[in-house]
Amino acid sequence: MSLSDADPTATVATLRAAGCVFAEDEADLLHAAARTPGELREMVRRRVAGDPLEQILGWAEFHGLRIFVAPGVFVPRRRTEFLVARAATSLRPGAVVVDLCCGTGAVGAALLTLGDIDLYAADIDPASVACARRNLDVPVYQGDLLDALPEDLRGRIDVLVANAPYVPTDAVALMPPEARLHEPMVALDGGADGLDYLRRLAETAPRWLAPGGVLHVETSVEQSGVALGILRGAGFTATVDHDDDLDGTVLTAH
Repeated sequence: MSLSDADPTATVATLRAAGCVFAEDEADLLHAAARTPGELREMVRRRVAGDPLEQILGWAEFHGLRIFVAPGVFVPRRRTEFLVARAATSLRPGAVVVDLCCGTGAVGAALLTLGDIDLYAADIDPASVACARRNLDVPVYQGDLLDALPEDLRGRIDVLVANAPYVPTDAVALMPPEARLHEPMVALDGGADGLDYLRRLAETAPRWLAPGGVLHVETSVEQSGVALGILRGAGFTATVDHDDDLDGTVLTAH
């Protein structure tokens, strides 16, 4: 049997029985991606087993771009497009921009489409760094938050964008299995209240930002009040914005 003879209806039924809400759309994507019937069967098996669709396909759509996604790497969420939108308001030609906790590099890739910027990226996870290097033709560093960056960037960053982990430790177990079982814990767990990374950024970012530099950080609605207090306590002028359509929440700190 050739792949063209494979029955999409059967794939839809299998995916729906496994609890896939968008079974029809997923079936179309899997059939388009598979090169042989055997490959299709393996893709469907992985999806039924709970693997993220994007890791199976090898890509995710983000901000109109097709972003390469490797197995075991954090999958970019649509709500993070709001982080891109907020960061875009701070861009100027030639701005030095850092995509911190970059994962696949999706945010940085999106920002590169919006203006002539000098972009750098960093992540602590080796698999994510390797993935980002496939998506970004810019320097991508491996290391812990700002410690990953070269010293010559200290005091020169105009826009610092971070989708740092912000899920409270106890809430990680409540996440969908495709996230907690197939994405690196270092990309999810933000500490007891989910704000450990923000506290560290609030303390260290001022030494890396240029005069007038801006920090944009994704967070949640529930955490935003405490998060604003952390940033303001560190000397930032900070605001929070939320997008209902994307369900995205972003802190902006000057």
